[in-house]
Amino acid sequence: MAGKKKTSKYRFWKWVKRITLFCFLSSFFYILICKWVMPPITITQLSDWISGNGLKRDYISWEEIPSNVKLAAIASEDQLFPTHSGFDWEAIEKSIEASKKNSSKKAGSGTSTISQQTAKNVFLWQGEGITKYIRKIPEIYFTKMIEWIWGKKRILEVYLNVIEMGKGIYGIEAAAQAYYHVHADKLTRTEAAQIIACLPNPKIYTVQPMSKYVGWKSKWILKQMNNIEDDKEIRMLIQ
Repeated sequence: MAGKKKTSKYRFWKWVKRITLFCFLSSFFYILICKWVMPPITITQLSDWISGNGLKRDYISWEEIPSNVKLAAIASEDQLFPTHSGFDWEAIEKSIEASKKNSSKKAGSGTSTISQQTAKNVFLWQGEGITKYIRKIPEIYFTKMIEWIWGKKRILEVYLNVIEMGKGIYGIEAAAQAYYHVHADKLTRTEAAQIIACLPNPKIYTVQPMSKYVGWKSKWILKQMNNIEDDKEIRMLIQ
């Protein structure tokens, strides 16, 4: 009986190792492919389409994304994006300290970098509660991998192509056409800020008709764009 238990345990761990290796290799190759090829579809896009919201998407290249949009995204979502290694540890520490003082505030809320958001949107899933905590370990893995393999420009390029910018609207080109009836490279500075302002929850914070939040946040983004646009690292990145 003891021998059978050992054999079963050995087989179990053998299969665990095989599955782990398969997951690592397959994810590594997919990350590598996505360095040059846009993701065919994401879990978020697929779930939106299945739920009846449709799927408006039109991937464009780095050169076709205007500097205004790149600057607005960095100003709004992650001003340390050009220099951090995937995580804003200072913001995470502040969030943890704030959560200790206020038990109703969740640790880590509002600290997600552009790299983390890209990893989550391309390779993982959305959601709060227990699914959020299950997602955290693979999110760390994918965030570090795209930082090492893709680099900052590719991360920002993919981010601005796959991120949800409205109900069934994904990426800056689809958003520009849906809201302002122009291609992304024709967006004004204000229009770019207004689209980026919806990102916390684009199904609630609507661009058209413009919600109060988007109206307020877009003005804040424009001020931040003015503050950071002369930064050397940011200027070199968004060119």
